Amino acid sequence: MKKIGILLIALLYLHSSLAQTSPIDEVEPRIGTAHCRWFHFAPGALPFGMAKPGPSTNGHLGNKDGWEATGYDYRDNSIEGFPNFHEFQLGGIVFMPTTGKLITTPATATNSLAGYRSTFERSTEIAKPGYYSVLLKDYKVKAEVTATKRVAFHRYTFPATDAANILFDIGNRQGESGRIKEAKVYMTEDGRIEGYVVTLPEYIQKYQHGADARMYFSAVLSKKPTTVGVFKGNEIFPNKTSIEGLGSGLYLRFSTNDQEAVTIKAGLSYTSIENARLNLREEAQNLDFDQAHQQASLVWNDYLGRINIEGGLAKDRQKFYTGLYHALLGRGLASDVNGAYPKNDGSIGQIALDAQGKPQHQHYNTDAIWGAFWNLTQLWALAYPEYYADYIKSQLLVYADAGWLGDGIASSKYVSGVGTNFVGLIIAGAYMYGIRDFDLEKGYAASLKNELAYQNRPMGAGKEDVERFVKFGYVDHIDVDSLNREPSFSGSHTLEYSFSAYAVAQWAKALGKKQDYQQLMDLSRGWEKIFDPKTKLVRPKLKNGKFIDNFNPSQPWRGFQEGNAWQYTFYVPHQPDALVSKIGKNLFASRLDSIFSISQKSIFGGGQTIDAFAGLQGLYNHGNQPCLHIPWLFNYTHKPELTQKWVRAICNEFYGNEGIHGYGYGQDEDQGQLGAWYVLGAMGLFDVQGGAAEKPTMQLSTPLFEKITIRLNQQYYQGKTFSIVTKNHQPDKIYIKQVKYNGKLLKHPSLLFEKITQGGVLEYSVF
Repeated sequence: MKKIGILLIALLYLHSSLAQTSPIDEVEPRIGTAHCRWFHFAPGALPFGMAKPGPSTNGHLGNKDGWEATGYDYRDNSIEGFPNFHEFQLGGIVFMPTTGKLITTPATATNSLAGYRSTFERSTEIAKPGYYSVLLKDYKVKAEVTATKRVAFHRYTFPATDAANILFDIGNRQGESGRIKEAKVYMTEDGRIEGYVVTLPEYIQKYQHGADARMYFSAVLSKKPTTVGVFKGNEIFPNKTSIEGLGSGLYLRFSTNDQEAVTIKAGLSYTSIENARLNLREEAQNLDFDQAHQQASLVWNDYLGRINIEGGLAKDRQKFYTGLYHALLGRGLASDVNGAYPKNDGSIGQIALDAQGKPQHQHYNTDAIWGAFWNLTQLWALAYPEYYADYIKSQLLVYADAGWLGDGIASSKYVSGVGTNFVGLIIAGAYMYGIRDFDLEKGYAASLKNELAYQNRPMGAGKEDVERFVKFGYVDHIDVDSLNREPSFSGSHTLEYSFSAYAVAQWAKALGKKQDYQQLMDLSRGWEKIFDPKTKLVRPKLKNGKFIDNFNPSQPWRGFQEGNAWQYTFYVPHQPDALVSKIGKNLFASRLDSIFSISQKSIFGGGQTIDAFAGLQGLYNHGNQPCLHIPWLFNYTHKPELTQKWVRAICNEFYGNEGIHGYGYGQDEDQGQLGAWYVLGAMGLFDVQGGAAEKPTMQLSTPLFEKITIRLNQQYYQGKTFSIVTKNHQPDKIYIKQVKYNGKLLKHPSLLFEKITQGGVLEYSVF
C-alpha cells in the first residue's frame, strides 16, 4: 500500500506540472562531461542511488592515482560499455551489446578495431535524469538504461541477426576502482547471470592499505540465449557457464528479429550475491523497463521539484536544474533493502530495523566532504534534511565500527583523498541547522575526537598533523621531512582545523560543555598565528615561530593544498569580521575586488585549460573548494553590492551549458559541489560559515529568477514553503535596492536560517 500511495502522489505531482516544463526536462546531464570524474555521468540512476548505469567511453583504462578524469568524456565519439556502479573509488560490472563476431576485450577509442566498442552520433543520444539511450552505430543496437535504487535496467534493441551478443565484462578495471583482485561470473541453472568483482582502489590502498572493495550482482534476462560461454581476456570458452580471475566475463548469444528488445534487470549489492538477489526481488520483480523508467522520472521530478523556479533565462534554468541534479546524484547507497552494509573491516554489518522490519536509516558511499559545507550540506539542509540526517547516521556507523570518522568512505573503507576531515563540522552544522534526529551523544563524541585526538589515529581518518595543531595552536611547516616527502600543507591545515574547531565549539556551547568550548575556541583562533601583518596574507610558520622564507603567495602546494596564499588568506569563514578587521575594511574590499577583476580574465578559474587543477596559481579559483565562499565576503564590508556583482558574473561566465564548458573547463564537479554552488548562487542564498555558527545565517545576493519556491520538509521545519520573489526582474538588473522578509525591511543582506525554515517570502527590489 505504501508503494501505491507514493506512486499516486507522484502521479498527482506529474499531473499538476503538465502545464509547465518538468524539472527533468530542464536538466542536461552532459554539461561539463569533458574531462569529468568517474561518478559525474550516470544518467540512469535515481537520487542517491546505488545502481548507477551509464555509458563509458574510456572507463576500462582506469587511472594512476585514483582521481583522474575517466569514464565518459564528451569529446569521445565511441562507447565501450555500460558499467552499473559509478561511485567514488568504485566501479565495474559492465554490460555491452554487440552483433557479429564475438570480441571479448574492450578497445581503446584510438584503436576501435582491437576490441569491442561502437561509434555513436550525438543526434541519437538522449540523456535525462533516470534515463539514457543511444544508438550503437557499429552494431545497429539501441541501448537504454534506467534504474530503481539498487537495480539497474538495461534494454538492448537488436537488428535481425543470428549473432546478437550481450557481454558481461566483470574482470576488467573500471574508472576509479583500481586493479582487479578477484572476479567471478556464472550462469545458474535457472538462467540468472551472477558474479562479483573485488578491486583495490588507489585511495583505499593509500589510506587503508590492504583493504579492498567488493561489488556483487544478480541479473535476469527477458529472453533465453541460444548460446552461452565465458571468456578471460581474448580467450573464449564456448558452452562453459562459469569462470573467475582477472579479465573474466560471460557472453550470451541470441537470435533476434528486427527491433527485438532484450531486457536485463540487475540487482546490485556491496555485501553479497544473496543480497543482490534480494534487492532485485524487493525493488523490481514486477517492474518492466518502461515502468522503471516512468518511476525514475517521477522520483527525479519530485526531488528536483522541491525547489521550483519561475522566469529567468532558459540557459540559466538549465544550469540550475543540472546543478541540482548533480548535487542529488552523488554519494549513493551502500546498504541493501534489509539493512546489510559493508563494514570497515570487510565483514557485513546490520543497520537496526524499525517496528516494520525496515532499516532505520541507510548507509552511503561518499567522496571527501572537503568544501561541501559551502554547497552540498547547505542545500541538503534547505531542501533535503532527511538525507542530511541519513548521511550523519551513515558516518556514525563507520565511527562505531572503526573508532574514527572517515572524511571519505568507499564500502566503508577510509578514502580521505585530501588528508583532512570535516565530518565533525558537518555533524555540528546539522545540529545548528536544526537537524537533530541522530544519536547526539555519539555524534558529539565522534566530532570532538575528530578535532582533538591523535593517538593511534589511522591515516584514513585524516588530520595526521592534528597533534601539532593542538600543541602549538597551528600546524608548523615542514618543507621536506625525513622521508623526503612533499612540503606539508601546514597553512591550509591550520586554517581548516581552526574552522572545524569553531564549529564543534558552538555545539559544545549549546550542550553546556564549557571546558570543551573554551579549548576549541582557543584553537579556532589558530589562523591568527599564521597571519602575516606585513603582507596581510596568511603565511606558513615554522616550529620556531618564524614565517617561512622565500615566500611566494602565488605558489600552490607549499603549505597549501590545491591552492596558494592569495586564495587561502580568505579561508577564515568562521570569523569573517575578524579577518576583515585585520586586513582593514577598505583594503579588504578593494583588494578582493581587484582579485575578481583580474580573475575574470581567466573565467574565474583556469581559463580554457581543460584540467581539474587549472587555476591553482591564480588569485581566485572557482574550480576548487577552498575559494567557494570568497565572493560572499563583501557582505561583511561596506560593499555588499560587490557580492551581487561577482556572484552574478561567476554564474554567467564560469558556468556554461556545454559538454566542454560546464563547470569551468574540465574542472572538478566533485559529486555535485560546483553544481550545488550554482543553485545557491542563483537563489541568492549562501552560508559563509557553512553551518558552523551558533545561529546559522544565509548571506543574500540577487536571485537569477523571478520566483523561487523551496518546499520545506515539515518533519524538520515549521514552515511549509519559503519563496523568493524579485520585482522588476531583468537579467541585467543585478543590484539590490531593498529586500523584505515577510514584509519587514532587512537592514543587512543576510537572513537567519531559522527564518527561512519558518517559511514565508523574501521579496527583492532590484536595479
